[in-house]
Amino acid sequence: MKPFNFLLQFSSGQRKGIVALFLLVIVFQAIYFIVASVDFSDEKTRSAEEKEWLALQPEIDALKSKKAVGGKDSIYPFNPNFISDYKGYTLGMSAAEIDRLHAFRKTGKFINSPDDFRKVTKVSDSLLAKLAPYFKFPDWVNKKENAPEHENRAFGEKETKPAYSKEEKKVAQLDINAALEEDLVKVYGIGPYFAKKILRYRADLGAFVSMDQMEDIGDLSPEAVAGLKKNFKVGAAPDVNKINVNTASLQQLSRFSYFNRNLAKAILTRRSMNGKIANIEELSKINDFPVDKIKIIALYLEF
Repeated sequence: MKPFNFLLQFSSGQRKGIVALFLLVIVFQAIYFIVASVDFSDEKTRSAEEKEWLALQPEIDALKSKKAVGGKDSIYPFNPNFISDYKGYTLGMSAAEIDRLHAFRKTGKFINSPDDFRKVTKVSDSLLAKLAPYFKFPDWVNKKENAPEHENRAFGEKETKPAYSKEEKKVAQLDINAALEEDLVKVYGIGPYFAKKILRYRADLGAFVSMDQMEDIGDLSPEAVAGLKKNFKVGAAPDVNKINVNTASLQQLSRFSYFNRNLAKAILTRRSMNGKIANIEELSKINDFPVDKIKIIALYLEF
């Protein structure tokens, strides 16, 4: 008896229905085996791992950034007389070395050579060897014949004339908080891009409270910062945007130029655990608070 002779017992329509049913069974079985053969656990595991890596990415980037500090490709020519706290840190200087440099500059004296830099900061010979090739001094320092007074001046002696011009007249300083773009672009090293950047930074803060804040504006050259400090000043009673530390939200604290999101979270945590924060001294005890900017930051906060 042939295998499919039993089909002859059914009508033509019934036979078609049976064949269709068999085909559906075969299709569903095939789909079942295909789905069963795929291991979705790997996808789930991979997804979880990806989330974990993404969560750690900021820390990884920070570690990479720290590792790159001091690397040859990350250093650009700079004037060692105008090293901010952050710049010094990225160059590999210790806090004590940076403080020595700032104390020396506050006396009105200037560093004119790598040897001067070593004597003032007491950096190691290895760090000096790494940084010295990138020191950039004004032309009159490099060409002493164009500045006869410099030849006769001992190391660290105060300048008798401004550093960037032999015959420079006294400049009438403008209020930095009233300055327009056309005023800023007159300064050497400040083009339309940096002028707009300064104005945006001022708008975020409401007003500048110190000309030292020019050092906080990213990518400004030391010469440009010096030019801004020479041509502008902070007028009386700047109208700043005050932030109430005890009522500000996470978003408001994070938007403040001197805080980041992690510090803002830490402030909220301390506030929720210990109650009202009384003053800037208490606030500065929080980890990673930028204590080097505490005098400036205090003028933007209220408690």
